[in-house]
Amino acid sequence: MNENLFASFIAPTILGLPAAVLIILFPPLLIPTSKYLINNRLITTQQWLIKLTSKQMMTMHNTKGRTWSLMLVSLIIFIATTNLLGLLPHSFTPTTQLSMNLAMAIPLWAGAVIMGFRSKIKNALAHFLPQGTPTPLIPMLVIIETISLLIQPMALAVRLTANITAGHLLMHLIGSATLAMSTINLPSTLITFTILILLTILEIAVALIQAYVFTLLVSLYLHDNT
Repeated sequence: MNENLFASFIAPTILGLPAAVLIILFPPLLIPTSKYLINNRLITTQQWLIKLTSKQMMTMHNTKGRTWSLMLVSLIIFIATTNLLGLLPHSFTPTTQLSMNLAMAIPLWAGAVIMGFRSKIKNALAHFLPQGTPTPLIPMLVIIETISLLIQPMALAVRLTANITAGHLLMHLIGSATLAMSTINLPSTLITFTILILLTILEIAVALIQAYVFTLLVSLYLHDNT
């Protein structure tokens, strides 16, 4: 019970060397591939899910935006598998680190914005000043729109970090309470254990939903700039 509540969020090390890189590279190894003409059910289901997700995100894009389809599908698969692996006992979830989420959000956001300024400079600049704005409010609105644009990658990263971290903390607290009450009150232990199981199911859904939300928002930023 004296364990540090945030111990599971500390980046692990092996012989004093950071192991986060190895953990980040591990999820892609779990994605099955097939060398045969006829796939098994697992590969078929995986391809169907990838096609469905890709179609959902790429429908609104033009030809230039659809060139990002492989990157966006890879992104959602990586985040989803990383979040799910983090639910395993004694595991580390890289997406609880704000630095890593920023490292994903900033380049993708910057690429979309730069593409918008290169291909549609007038439309990109028009976002800073809505049509029909009163003249006295122009400087203030330009500042507000600039801040809202620059804060987009931070919002992406903080949203993912906060949701995954909050779920892990809640599971840790309820799990500790269940273990503490197991020798005191059996009915209360059963109730908290049931809550823990339901919360685990919820966290599995949150892990997938947050991966989809992160990728969908990147897709929307791309759509606004292509």
